[in-house]
Amino acid sequence: MERRVNVRGIIVDDNGHIFAVKHRDQDTGGESDFWAIPGGGLDVGESLSEGLMREFEEELGIRPVIGRLLFMQQFIFTHHSGSQLEKMEFFFHVTNTADFLRDIDLSTTSHGQELTRVVFINPTVSDLLPDFLQKIDVRNHIDTNQPVLLVDNLSRTTSL
Repeated sequence: MERRVNVRGIIVDDNGHIFAVKHRDQDTGGESDFWAIPGGGLDVGESLSEGLMREFEEELGIRPVIGRLLFMQQFIFTHHSGSQLEKMEFFFHVTNTADFLRDIDLSTTSHGQELTRVVFINPTVSDLLPDFLQKIDVRNHIDTNQPVLLVDNLSRTTSL
């Protein structure tokens, strides 16, 4: 089984809404059924911060200001083909929220074609992945300087 390391950026507005993306469905060309946190996989030898900056610039055309590590997630992903992949994901607070409140033209970015929409959503009423973000008050987690939360593939959570 392979392991993939992903890095993601969490941007939260004053209302507790989270900046999320809709990916283009590779099979149909339409829009995914769920929202996701922007980011992606690290290249070999790339640091977490370098990877997060690269992913944001490629997909959104915005350089993130990276804050502290908020969450880590480990899980086994089973592809529809039956193959499995272990994923480790690191979620960082991105602090330059105002840069993401403006209109983002995905057609001007090098990887924007992978996305269909980007917008701030209410995580409590939207289908947001990873789903633990629908159950936690992310704004409060940031504002009260909570410890890093580790979410594993067995749905257990642990503060580090």
